[in-house]
Amino acid sequence: MRVLVLCPHFEPDTAPTGHVMTRLVEELGKREHDVHVITSLPWYKTHSVDSQWTGRLVRKKTTPWGSITRLHPMTSAKKNNLVARALAFGMFSMFSALAGVARKRCDVILVMSPPLTLGLAGWLAALRHRAPLVLNIQDIHPEAAVATGSISNPKIISMLEALESFSYKKADAITALSDDLRLNIANRIEHPDKVKIIPNFVDTDWIYPDSKFNSYRTALGLTDEVVVMYAGNLGYSQPIEIVIDAARRLQHRQEIVFVINGEGSRRLELEAKAEGLENIRFVDFSPHEDLNEVLAAADIHLILLKPGLGTVSVPSKLYSILAAGRPVLASVDTGTEIDLVVSRTGAGRSVSSNDNGLFTETLIALADDPVGRNAAGKAGRKFAEEWLSADSVAQSYDELFEELLFSEVNKKKNFRRKL
Repeated sequence: MRVLVLCPHFEPDTAPTGHVMTRLVEELGKREHDVHVITSLPWYKTHSVDSQWTGRLVRKKTTPWGSITRLHPMTSAKKNNLVARALAFGMFSMFSALAGVARKRCDVILVMSPPLTLGLAGWLAALRHRAPLVLNIQDIHPEAAVATGSISNPKIISMLEALESFSYKKADAITALSDDLRLNIANRIEHPDKVKIIPNFVDTDWIYPDSKFNSYRTALGLTDEVVVMYAGNLGYSQPIEIVIDAARRLQHRQEIVFVINGEGSRRLELEAKAEGLENIRFVDFSPHEDLNEVLAAADIHLILLKPGLGTVSVPSKLYSILAAGRPVLASVDTGTEIDLVVSRTGAGRSVSSNDNGLFTETLIALADDPVGRNAAGKAGRKFAEEWLSADSVAQSYDELFEELLFSEVNKKKNFRRKL
């Protein structure tokens, strides 16, 4: 089967969704699909094209499973300039559409969203190839952006909602990461049965439980302290202030150290808020190949989402933390996917989003219970092995593609009979 994939990031780009799509494409390749990826030049880390990739607007590469076409993202280095970012996504999606239309015939189109504009590019490619369109939803936009306050202009919101509605309508199938996201999307469309739950997977061979006493911890000057880590983007969706508040409350507990591993539009602002706190450290993203060591170095990992985001976003790092066998402390909306996964599997603790006092109390309880942390880590690892394997997720996409193609064949047969 010839599969055309449109996605905003692909390895070696460091965006989490890039790792997700890379693993999926590789798994589809193992199943003897001919996969062609249209994506951007690596840019996520600094919001500008990585130095080793500059000099050309387009780069192409043949791979064992197909090919990759990388386009300039047209991105702005000004991370807070939403207008510039929107224009960049629009231009990148336009060039992606042209590249998709120009490709040789494909059997199915798989598009990752956000950005919303990539759904339109996928629809144009699907028209050209007369192929079914599968829309993979990582976060629900513009709802997520509105909830964080990133977008407030009613006209822009209305325009984005129209684009969202159009993408859902034109997709032959929509994949969501959780039941929360599935219900959210299903309530917006005429045919809710076309929304399927397929989670992001985690490579449980590459991410695995390991000793916390490693070179990453040594580089931070840490030994046997209880390391509480947030690893990920520092943007508008993540209320890092709750971590800073906990660090301020726990200054007397010198054995508890907070590590913020990440970058993003709010990092400088957050560092200023944490100024003077000796028990919290901000460090840059580590190379992707060091992810297992970074995850292993922590005793407790944090998942943080602002109120209202629990039904529109499921951070992919949750699955990596579970695979690494480390306990999770989540601050999220009650009853949403992250809350249920953490609570039902016994992989850690979950508290209501933005409840600073309860968050700190729960953190102390975890920090003071090494036996409980160990049990939670083992429970999370077991869940990852049984439910989040790369093979099972790729199998789900394989079956979906086959179902759509079978449906398309029947449609054409029925059309000929009517003639």
